[in-house]
Amino acid sequence: MNKRYVIGAIIIVVFIVVGFFAFVDTKVEYANFQHASETHKKTQVKGTWVKEKDAKFDATTNKFTFYMKDESNVEMKVILDGAEPNNFKMAESVVAKGKIKDGSFHATEVLTKCPSKYEGDGQDVKKSSM
Repeated sequence: MNKRYVIGAIIIVVFIVVGFFAFVDTKVEYANFQHASETHKKTQVKGTWVKEKDAKFDATTNKFTFYMKDESNVEMKVILDGAEPNNFKMAESVVAKGKIKDGSFHATEVLTKCPSKYEGDGQDVKKSSM
């Protein structure tokens, strides 16, 4: 009976440790390129695509490359493992998740924010008084 408690406690501790490391691995903080280069951890950088520079997909390496400016107006080359994200060319802003290596931001995921068809056109709607 005593062995059962010990084995049960060991199993619980293993699950807690695995859960902790899984949680820490999924926690990704927002940063700019400067902070991302200093932390050497996986970060999320929000910015805009530099449309004047080349954005291309290389089918041989399965990498999509583009240039992005962060919210501090710092520009950096972004290399995404995978194809061009959906609606990339229509995106208002971009969030890249990854790490800086060899002077480029190596992203594992790129999220795009596109103009919403549900947003107003900026004109004020006047309410009629009754």
